[in-house]
Amino acid sequence: MHIPSLKEVVSAEEWALRVDLAAAYRLVALYGWSDLVFTHISARVPGPEHHFLINPYGLMFDEITASSLVKVDQACNKLIDSPFPVNPAGFTIHSCIHQVREDAGCVLHTHSRAGVAVSAQKNGVLPISQQSTFVLASLAYHDYEGVALRDDERPRLQADIGNKNFLMLRNHGLLTVGKTIADAFLSMYTFENTCRIQIDAQSGGSELTLIDPRILQGLAEVMKTVTAGQGANIAWPALLRKLDKTDPSYKT
Repeated sequence: MHIPSLKEVVSAEEWALRVDLAAAYRLVALYGWSDLVFTHISARVPGPEHHFLINPYGLMFDEITASSLVKVDQACNKLIDSPFPVNPAGFTIHSCIHQVREDAGCVLHTHSRAGVAVSAQKNGVLPISQQSTFVLASLAYHDYEGVALRDDERPRLQADIGNKNFLMLRNHGLLTVGKTIADAFLSMYTFENTCRIQIDAQSGGSELTLIDPRILQGLAEVMKTVTAGQGANIAWPALLRKLDKTDPSYKT
């Protein structure tokens, strides 16, 4: 599939964002969190226009490139001509979060097996792993209202997420918000592992040991320490190198 390059069409800043977002799609596929073509990662293009990049609907996540990403406005109208369709229904959740969260540079949503499994559990995320402590320090829940197609659900979703960076969509899946694409991806990596560990621990059939809730205090400072003050940037360059070793075509 030949896709004309947009590198000379868009700004250098937007191109760098496109490369990072395409990398995030490839990494989601690599780590097994994709659901064919049915979830999304959106990134806000810098500037006052409230423009966003999102996946071309119908491409698998391991096919997505920087140039194939579709640029849309808040209503999911295409802003640069593209041969690919967009999915306005799929952008409903993303657009309403971007609308009320100026810090939401990236919104990442998955339907992974472990994530959906935990989202269906009444008690949600349990404090049983080190990974879970980072999630629980900034976790919100949103009850299932059917496939997210109706505009009247938007204010409830916005109210539920508030200023949190992890959102469990009940009976549906997981969502993370990050200032950068790297932030949202690293948060989802932690969220996904939290859910996988929980399902594995529960399958053992033994009583679980819960972490003292006092440990959840001051987790933001702990995260700064464990990432040497770099946040998600401690891991993001290594993740890009991992992609480059196998298939650097996401950059095209």
